[in-house]
Amino acid sequence: MSDAYEPDTVDAEDGADLTEVTFAPLPPARGRGFATSWWGRAWLQALEDTALDGEQLKKGRRLAREGAVGAVSVRPGRITAVVRDRDGTAHRSDVLLQELGAEAWDRFLDMAVDRAGHIAALLDREMPPHLVEDAAGAGVELLPGIGDLEPECTCGTWDHCPHSGALCYQVARLLDEDPFVLLLVRGRAERRLLDELQVRSAARGAEGGEEPEGVEREGYGVPAEEAFGAGSILPPLPPPPPVPEEPGLPPSLDTEADPPPGLDPAALEVLAADSAVRARRMLLEALAPGHGRAPVPVELTPGQDAVRLVADARPEPWIAGRLAEAAGRSRAELAAAVRAWRYGGAAALAVLDEEWAPDAESLARARARLAAAWEEGERPRLRAAGARWTVADADAQLRYDRDGRWWPYRRERGRWVPAGPADDDPASALAGLLSGAAAEA
Repeated sequence: MSDAYEPDTVDAEDGADLTEVTFAPLPPARGRGFATSWWGRAWLQALEDTALDGEQLKKGRRLAREGAVGAVSVRPGRITAVVRDRDGTAHRSDVLLQELGAEAWDRFLDMAVDRAGHIAALLDREMPPHLVEDAAGAGVELLPGIGDLEPECTCGTWDHCPHSGALCYQVARLLDEDPFVLLLVRGRAERRLLDELQVRSAARGAEGGEEPEGVEREGYGVPAEEAFGAGSILPPLPPPPPVPEEPGLPPSLDTEADPPPGLDPAALEVLAADSAVRARRMLLEALAPGHGRAPVPVELTPGQDAVRLVADARPEPWIAGRLAEAAGRSRAELAAAVRAWRYGGAAALAVLDEEWAPDAESLARARARLAAAWEEGERPRLRAAGARWTVADADAQLRYDRDGRWWPYRRERGRWVPAGPADDDPASALAGLLSGAAAEA
């Protein structure tokens, strides 16, 4: 726990649950995020989903980064701090969150006692997702949702202002250190909550009889035969959620802090967007029939992946230029490689780059098929050089790949570039290539 995390507990009334905890001001947060735990990020998500004016939140985030939030007071239903503007003007800002009722706390305590791992997580200052999910299943919403964080501020703004926003960002840092901050706002102080859990755990132990000697209750669990027998009566798993209509939006990297040396936020945003597209594509492939029998894709080389990224993400020209340099290609060579990728992925890219000599039997079979496709005297004259067959007196070429397919190429500005997808029949590939060239002419 950091040195800046210094709570001072004040009991308003002995035995009552009106405990107030005050945290010393935290140092500026330049160069770091406000929440690293998932529950801290969930708190900020509720804030950002609730606020109507994103510009006000941006100002609040800046104030929090600069250390403008004073000591934070936390008590059931309310969080308070003094926040100073850049000109030094002080405002008292409050954020209200509805307390849980006694009945809701009873359900939460019963749920936590049923699973010893939940108690252990709380003692470790953690709030695992399954604890929150189990609580929600019991009808207890621990984390705030849209509209749950209600602001009050002496600046007079009715919506979240920069001061209440700064307070919420600061609270996210406190939540990272200790989820009991959230439980206190919801209405239970740490000591009282742990005491009630201990009482209920002891009562459960008394009802269930003596535990086996030398075995602690927390690790006792459920007998295997009971767990196996319950399998036949458990409800079926719910169907998987539908695949999103489009990839998700990557996070914005627009922050007030300067990026570390060597890190380009714009390039990183391109990579994040590309990752979202690839993740959705992989999900669609995984859900397709027969996916389990499909071969594992071959891992791309860095040069191949640079071409794929330009083909899929269509980045800004300056980023494409950097990727071309990393792949060892000129801009014109990258453009040809991108076209090849869009026609056939890594296989088409290999045809663009590789020169090799097919076996004599494959070449003889191709010549026979070409001879049968045209009448005598009408057959195009081809000059064969390994796997590349060029049409005499025409800017057309066929390339043979290692899987027995033929790829059409044509000459543009003195460079051979892909002209279409592959065909198993060289005659069909050549006829389509020549007809396309004639149409363009």
